[in-house]
Amino acid sequence: MPALDLRPLSLGELLDRTFFLYRRNFLLFVGIAAIPYSFFFVINLGTALLPLLARSAASGRMQPAGMAAAAIGGGLFALVAVIVGGIAFLFSVGATVYAVSEIYAGRQTSIRESLARVRGNAGTIFGVLFLSGLILMAGFIALIIPGIYLMCRICVATPAALLENIGPSDSIRRSFDLTRDFAGRAFMIYMLYFAMVWGIVAVFQFPFMLLIAINAKQVQLVVLWTVLMQVGNFIGSVLVAPVSTIGFALFYYDLRVRKEAFDLQMMMQAIGADPMPPPITGGVPSMFGRDAS
Repeated sequence: MPALDLRPLSLGELLDRTFFLYRRNFLLFVGIAAIPYSFFFVINLGTALLPLLARSAASGRMQPAGMAAAAIGGGLFALVAVIVGGIAFLFSVGATVYAVSEIYAGRQTSIRESLARVRGNAGTIFGVLFLSGLILMAGFIALIIPGIYLMCRICVATPAALLENIGPSDSIRRSFDLTRDFAGRAFMIYMLYFAMVWGIVAVFQFPFMLLIAINAKQVQLVVLWTVLMQVGNFIGSVLVAPVSTIGFALFYYDLRVRKEAFDLQMMMQAIGADPMPPPITGGVPSMFGRDAS
């Protein structure tokens, strides 16, 4: 596979390249995303079906002790699934970033190889996501707009942490440095992703929600529509999840090309010369940057 050209991309080219990589490596990215969402599917399905099964058991005069045991067992199973699913999500995010980096370098990779590279870095990814969550919480508590702005400024913290081998706090600062004057591009990537998420809800969930409401008194039909809704939600989530991670990994490379001549560094490394040190950048950030073009 030839390496992709490293050059500054317009917003349209950045989005187009995101979908190009996704389409060309569809099974790779969907396979990585399916791992954590398999656990989330079990959790969501159990959460949705538990009240229905409890109501059915109550109508069948099931013994209280049996109902309590079933509830405790279901709760413990859900807890284990949440923990395992959360760990799998960390590996999925990291594996997607590594897969994009390998594709950018013109190398082949697989689901197994991408996941293997995350070993030893799952704690770093967790730290980045945890710190990002605290920052976003503070931003959204202050007001909605500061929260959105901060979300756009820390969007490349995970690629920076993994591809530059730096810690969570350093990766947050690194993301703020790289996205200075370019928060608007991150905002557009988020807008595209959330539009796709709402599309998934409209296609895979809303029709079944209507059917559940129409057949609310028929428990068997409600169970059927609930299962189909969760299956559709799983399929839709797996299809959409890679888009934002791929997009922000490419955005990370684009920012380094623009601000640090990363393309020249890669060319010099390819011919065996010492790479140039990245230039020191500065300036006062604007609200959404100069990146709308």
